Amino acid sequence: MAGLGRLFLQELPEGTELAVVLLDDNSSDDTADAVRAQFPQVRLLRGNGDLLWRGGMRYAFAEVLREDFDFYLLLNDDTRLEPDEVTRLLSTYHSVSTGHGIMAIIVASTCDPQTGMLTYGGVLRSSRIHPITYLPVQRGQCPWPCYTMNGNCVLIPRAVAVVAENLSAEFRPGIVDFDYGLRARQPAARCGCRQDSPAPVHRMARQADSRTWASPMRRRWQHMMSHNGLPPDEYLVYVRWHGGHF
Repeated sequence: MAGLGRLFLQELPEGTELAVVLLDDNSSDDTADAVRAQFPQVRLLRGNGDLLWRGGMRYAFAEVLREDFDFYLLLNDDTRLEPDEVTRLLSTYHSVSTGHGIMAIIVASTCDPQTGMLTYGGVLRSSRIHPITYLPVQRGQCPWPCYTMNGNCVLIPRAVAVVAENLSAEFRPGIVDFDYGLRARQPAARCGCRQDSPAPVHRMARQADSRTWASPMRRRWQHMMSHNGLPPDEYLVYVRWHGGHF
């Protein structure tokens, strides 16, 4: 609810209209009723309880792709936007598209609310030998071309969405946003990613990661096969699509 509140308090450019679609995946905590009461302007979709993050994002994105919006903003529900964030994303887009002639995805960076450390945002390819390993774009590098991105707060122009379409059904949350950014790099899209600003623009703690070699094998296996993990069959598809010949 706090994330929606921040979104509706955005200081938007004159003439800009905001339409919000939210998917409630059959939650048991009265989320849907609370949203209807506090934000009646939100278009509320209901899932069956089995969609999880990937299915929910695909469902909601498919719904809005049917309409002729100029931009689509992918936004996690645990983000806390700064008051001028959408304006800054739009400004960065217009600057990049005018100066470089590309239909760029604009990626917002995020920071931990306690430590101020960068958590998510645009990423760069770290090695030509291993082309699917990435390093985060750091402060002071922006606006900066990204190889792909975390999808926590991303502005997608319609021209890119028409080509890249929806998030893939092939992958779980760990790489589905990376896949989208890489698919948007197709020549037909004339697209790149650009990170928005030198300082994180909204606050979001990094999710705990249990994929550590210090963890017991059973725990690592359970994580790999979980909703937030990366099973071998999905990883092989990702490698085949984006890893190059070797």
